[in-house]
Amino acid sequence: MVKEEKKKELNIFKHELVPKHVVLNKREAEEILGKYHIRGYQLPYIKASDPAVQAIQAKPGDILKVVRRSSTAGEVVVYRYVIED
Repeated sequence: MVKEEKKKELNIFKHELVPKHVVLNKREAEEILGKYHIRGYQLPYIKASDPAVQAIQAKPGDILKVVRRSSTAGEVVVYRYVIED
């Protein structure tokens, strides 16, 4: 019998340099787009193949909220629009 090796799952969000990524629900996305008077495709893009996007199972067309820690600003929130590769 061949002993199967368990595949280790890597949680990229445990690394200190990887910011928190959250998929916005439809209501939250509409609020953000309305607040800035833009459409989703006008946000900066992030590819669906990005490891963080894959980890949270976001799909093209989703809007992500990315929360970064900053030594000067404390916390910085940015938004990204998920696109296909």
